[in-house]
Amino acid sequence: MTETEFLVRADNILDQIEDQAEGWFEHLDIDVDANREGQVLTLVFNAKSHVVVNAQTPLQEMWLAAPTGAFHYRLEGETWVDTRGGPNLAEQISFRCTEIVGRDLVVTIEA
Repeated sequence: MTETEFLVRADNILDQIEDQAEGWFEHLDIDVDANREGQVLTLVFNAKSHVVVNAQTPLQEMWLAAPTGAFHYRLEGETWVDTRGGPNLAEQISFRCTEIVGRDLVVTIEA
């Protein structure tokens, strides 16, 4: 994929996650702020715990950082898969956000 195609996909992913986090705040009363700067989306829960999703354009990877770990994802088909064989990007974000707030939160990422 070209750099431009990657950036379009990355923007789409970050937009979807940001929209879902804003929905958690508005509809589920979850204390989360979604802050986007370029290719970096930071979710701040309870004004202290951070989950960061960002695009690594040179590697064509999406990276996820949370209090309990960091993960790298590459696109395979239409799914962003963990480079070390763990859950896909949406599943891992869901798990990490759920872990922080203590409530089931589900992130979906559509291609």
